[in-house]
Amino acid sequence: MDEWRWMSAADLGRGIGAGGIDPVDLTEVFLDAIDAHKHRDRIYARVTPDRARSEAKAASIRATAGTRKSLLDGVPISWKDLFDTAGTATEAGSALLRGRTPDTDARVLANASAAGLVCLGKTHMSELAFSGIGINPVTATPPNRHDADLVPGGSSSGAAASVAFGLAAAGIGSDTGGSVRIPSAWNDLVGLKTTSGKLTLEGTVPLCLKFDTIGPLCRTVEDAALLTALMENAAAPDLRGASVEGMRFATLQTSVLDQIRDEPRDAYLAAVEKLKAAGAEIEPLDAPEVAESLATSGVVFAGEAYGLWRDVIEAHPEKMFPEILERFRSGAKHSAPDYTAAWAVIDKARRTWNARVARYDAVLAPTSPILPPQTARMMSDHDYYVTENLLALRNTRVGNMLGLAALTLPTGVHHCGIMFLGKPMGEDALLRIGAAAEIALS
Repeated sequence: MDEWRWMSAADLGRGIGAGGIDPVDLTEVFLDAIDAHKHRDRIYARVTPDRARSEAKAASIRATAGTRKSLLDGVPISWKDLFDTAGTATEAGSALLRGRTPDTDARVLANASAAGLVCLGKTHMSELAFSGIGINPVTATPPNRHDADLVPGGSSSGAAASVAFGLAAAGIGSDTGGSVRIPSAWNDLVGLKTTSGKLTLEGTVPLCLKFDTIGPLCRTVEDAALLTALMENAAAPDLRGASVEGMRFATLQTSVLDQIRDEPRDAYLAAVEKLKAAGAEIEPLDAPEVAESLATSGVVFAGEAYGLWRDVIEAHPEKMFPEILERFRSGAKHSAPDYTAAWAVIDKARRTWNARVARYDAVLAPTSPILPPQTARMMSDHDYYVTENLLALRNTRVGNMLGLAALTLPTGVHHCGIMFLGKPMGEDALLRIGAAAEIALS
């Protein structure tokens, strides 16, 4: 039964439906693996065994009776520690929120539970979700799948680790500037950033409400499609028969290739060649509005984040990781006119981009221009921390600044992902493109 830990969520669901997997047994396999894992306390902030067993038992009864609620009914997954969970502390990786225990589930968690998914527990994350690196000395820093001395990527760091180490069938995270896609790429997973507004943020701890999005970290594009649909209480797109043959892709040239390291560049270019060999039409794309929008990111991200958290932070700043505290406080230097002017630039960039890329199925870019840095150096070298954190998120921020759906897929080279930028609210089409690309890249 240990092989169940490495199966896709969809395959586990099919196994339950066929009678070969009992949700109770499946949940115990994951709970046992979590308990025995040497990095358990670095990955899970809180495990919820009582809830998991109760939900698994109900799923088992439904499976026997032939009344399953969804394909994923009975499949155990993890949740980032910013999704409210009734009766279980939700602290968003911060001592500022220690002991915060909500009475109700976040809406997306409630929707997933109503569809039969089993909640294994809450995973560690970057403090208040404000880092793409994944280091959190306040609570815990999860390990990278391939080297425990490397950062896992953040802020959905534990979510990625829970899947990569076989401690959950999938993980649910959030993405404000890359927080689903970076840990997915650095742990060789599929990660979907949904469009802002696609999934409700009700019951989630916020960072930047205009940019916060929710998305899955998982093994396959099919899993991403199913999980997103269940959280939205909607039907999943039909991915059958997807092929990249005849699809038109653009390879973004502006900003995303600047300062890129050799390994991510080579892995990305090799992946593009595989798509081309599978019949996709690919051409380069320059888009100056990308650079223009990225130039405003410090104003809008830090300005909004500090505006939301200033009073809480300044009441007890000593409780915070200094690097994260500094990043929040940088928002204080931006005025309301600065913020308004930045949004004017972003809105114009979005209009220009949408018109420019209308004829493409998706736009391609390396998910991250760098490999995961060493945790020890990040902790001892402030300048290195700042530059690597910003560079790690540079490419993924394009999707957030332009208000797009975005998907990262593994390239087959450890730590290196290829990102597909889709249309706003175009998740269904993007997931079908991803399913086709997944085949081509394999």
